[in-house]
Amino acid sequence: MNEPGVLQAIWIKRARKGCMDPVPRATLVTDRGIRGNANQGGRRQVTLLQEEAWDELMAELRASISPACRRANFLVRGIDLANTEGRMVNIGACRVRIMGETVPCSRMDDTLPGLQEAMVPQWRGGAYGVVVTGGTIQIGDRVQLEEAAPT
Repeated sequence: MNEPGVLQAIWIKRARKGCMDPVPRATLVTDRGIRGNANQGGRRQVTLLQEEAWDELMAELRASISPACRRANFLVRGIDLANTEGRMVNIGACRVRIMGETVPCSRMDDTLPGLQEAMVPQWRGGAYGVVVTGGTIQIGDRVQLEEAAPT
């Protein structure tokens, strides 16, 4: 396996287009998503944002806004999310399969002009996935990408 990272923050969106509520822990439900989150089922059960990518964006745009504005569920440090489609990521004892890149929407520019376009290169908008193994996670949990299957 690759070097581990750490889960820096967890946010739950309780209503569609609603606020992102920070929480210290959350329960992941297999094939559903985060208990209490508005998004349930489908291919986009959870979203992940890489803290280093967010920090780069803020430096480039000369801004200092909270990564909660990205509206992702998890902020991770030490894990490169770029081009991880199909890979499995372990968060604590839970497993999430990355299904693709979270493409930034126009709401990003409502938060900070230029943010949507700046997020496009190298998956800086993050990744989304499905819960394969549920359980409870908490801030500070180890986050690790499993090795890619040989092609």
